[in-house]
Amino acid sequence: MQEAQPLTENILAATIQQRAADSYKGTYGRVTLIGGNRNFGGAIIMASEAAVYSGAGLVTTITDASNQDALHARLPEAMFADITDFDQSRELIKGSDVVVVGPGLGTDDEAAAVLADVFNVIQSDQILVIDGSAITLVAERHLPLPETHLIMTPHQMEWQRLSGIAIDKQTVDWNLAIIDQLDATIVLKSHRTQVYTDNGVYENTIGTPAQATGGMGDTLAGMVGGFTAQFKDTDQAVLAAVYSHSAIAEKLAKTQYVVLPHQIVAQLPQFMKAHEG
Repeated sequence: MQEAQPLTENILAATIQQRAADSYKGTYGRVTLIGGNRNFGGAIIMASEAAVYSGAGLVTTITDASNQDALHARLPEAMFADITDFDQSRELIKGSDVVVVGPGLGTDDEAAAVLADVFNVIQSDQILVIDGSAITLVAERHLPLPETHLIMTPHQMEWQRLSGIAIDKQTVDWNLAIIDQLDATIVLKSHRTQVYTDNGVYENTIGTPAQATGGMGDTLAGMVGGFTAQFKDTDQAVLAAVYSHSAIAEKLAKTQYVVLPHQIVAQLPQFMKAHEG
């Protein structure tokens, strides 16, 4: 019976490195985030904020046109593209180091068409983070996954849909049997989030019930995008993003009953500076 290794603060200094004096925005990666239909624009905006605030060099948000004003009001650092313009989206995806798809995307036919297009365009040397409703689409429509560096960030119900493993049966051994077939890094979000990588299984040792609010997973997906765009070791970058997300929340929860996702995002630059190696 396999057990998860504890994920500790040591991952931060091992991953977050001091920036070189001669670096520029291209040094820290191009991240494209795709999602946010007319009803769930907040999800892709929170994910985009997390990517920017965690240090990604260039961030583009492909979303419904109704979200453009809100995106630019909240996050002028992000570029916008219309999710219905497939030609432009394809070029943006091709030029990215990391693509995050799913926050607020929805599960209708239009969302499925967007996701299928992403899968067709993504290349083997890119990183693809699949989150939220994109995971549900993969599960319900039996979409074949592309051959690329895959990271999936399901909560336990999404993982049940994808894996067929009931929530109360989601042990490390049962999960690994499915993950080996998926050939992906899996961030299984729960009270004690587990991260399944090629180098082992890790369990987050921290977290707080104050995080139980909408948008928390969208923020983590954006952080995973931002961290993996910057830091060379992809597995370490994912682990550091997961730990940072909970560590900031724990600190805020000392004086707050509820921690909101945008509050975690706002603390990211200072937190990362304090823990750089």
